[in-house]
Amino acid sequence: MGQRSKKQEQRPRIVVMGGGTGLSVMLRGLKEKPLDITAIVTVADDGGSSGILRNELQMPPPGDIRNVLTALADVEPSLSEMLKYRFKQGTGLAGHSLGNLILAAMSDITGDFVAGVRELSRVLAVRGRVLPAANEAVLLKAEMIDGTIVEGESNIPKHGKRIKRVFLEPDDVEPLQEAVDALREADAILIGPGSLYTSIIPNLLVPKLAQAVIESQAVKMFVCNVMTQPGETDNYTVSDHLTAVQEHVGSQLFDYVIVNDGEIPPQVQDLYAEKGSTAVQLDLDEVTKQGYKVIADSLVLFRTYLRHDAAKLSHHIYQLVEDWMLRKR
Repeated sequence: MGQRSKKQEQRPRIVVMGGGTGLSVMLRGLKEKPLDITAIVTVADDGGSSGILRNELQMPPPGDIRNVLTALADVEPSLSEMLKYRFKQGTGLAGHSLGNLILAAMSDITGDFVAGVRELSRVLAVRGRVLPAANEAVLLKAEMIDGTIVEGESNIPKHGKRIKRVFLEPDDVEPLQEAVDALREADAILIGPGSLYTSIIPNLLVPKLAQAVIESQAVKMFVCNVMTQPGETDNYTVSDHLTAVQEHVGSQLFDYVIVNDGEIPPQVQDLYAEKGSTAVQLDLDEVTKQGYKVIADSLVLFRTYLRHDAAKLSHHIYQLVEDWMLRKR
């Protein structure tokens, strides 16, 4: 990506890892802070438009990358909306998002997915760097508690059984060297929010990425989901999320856990309950007993869906990063 500017050099370097809508919402808040952001995004998606492009063009799935690019882009809202636009009609076109098609085109023009992401980042004046976890699509598999093996990121939550573990195929996938370097140079590493087994853990299953996080001297934060995800984290508490990460990585990664302790209106809870989703309970004693420091605040907004309050969340993250930098001096 070339030389970092002096202005960037003075900014704390934060690496954010994950995928899905939660990551994009959070990044909209973080990009307003004086931070040098690198987002490392999962490439395990195999559903919808991303899945079709992945299979037909033999490229990494573009959907999560496109969401993150849009979140970090410094563009007019109308252009942002255009990138998210999903075609409703057209043989072969229905279901595709325009942003996914542009990313596929840019990858073809440059001859490489990573180069395509880099070029589109430049066109969209992205504040920070966006890197796929690997330059190839990976197949995510899950072993259920009864021993059943389920293939494909989009199929795992549909299976309806408790997940024992998830794993990648190939299991020795190489990460981008840029991603490894970013983790090694980071002042802060932030993981979550997002689907625990299909967006968050897959990045940490890339062996060299997990090792770089473990070895890093950065302050490490986990942003816990507000609601459980049907088929993935049914009845999970905050400590269950943390335990799942630790069991997959083999190490306790985080210094801080950021959780919502704000009230979710009963009518909103009822709406989510219809889909089998409930609020993630903060079992504070268990989390602190495991050695994590907890930052709890009212962190939710409800419009059509419950989302993290990006402004509040980014305030807490930036505060932790600032405090960490002061301690390092």
